[in-house]
Amino acid sequence: MRMAGVALLAAMALSGCVPLIAGAGGAAAVGASQERGLEQAVDDNQIAFEINRKLLAKDTALYRGVSTQVQKGRVLLTGTVPKPEDRVEVTRIVWSIGGVKEVINELNVGERGGFSQSVSDTSISTKLRTRLLGDKNVSSINYSIETVRGTVYLMGTALNQAELDRVVAHARDISGVRNVVSYVEVKKPGN
Repeated sequence: MRMAGVALLAAMALSGCVPLIAGAGGAAAVGASQERGLEQAVDDNQIAFEINRKLLAKDTALYRGVSTQVQKGRVLLTGTVPKPEDRVEVTRIVWSIGGVKEVINELNVGERGGFSQSVSDTSISTKLRTRLLGDKNVSSINYSIETVRGTVYLMGTALNQAELDRVVAHARDISGVRNVVSYVEVKKPGN
């Protein structure tokens, strides 16, 4: 049981929860390195914090079932909520937060996946993050990855279409991936 806990913490750290674990200093260093820049990264972190705070205040089941990614004020909601009206409520809560420019609601309705599904999804995200880190033709720091029931959700900024195509190909090549959904913006030339 102890080993499973250690493995889960390690997987969370590799799957995108690093700013939460590393603290504000680590998040600032990551933000400064990304295409979106430090100021936008700080704004995005504030939006994500406020979303989590409001979801937790509203209902712990919503808080536990919803995962958020925020890039340049665009909010991607993934996870599972118990009822259809919960999808609407979560969207309403997110739109109530200043700085939100777009809400992409990919929430599933129903029972959350069990422990084995969670481990599988975390494994997929970790494998993809590792592949991106090892690919010299991909600026991996510009991508957020979330996997839900075998569907990989990508968000961030690609330096060009060829880079994004490489990222999607890496994702599709991982065992257990059912679908790849990209909300990645491609950087315009000259920006």
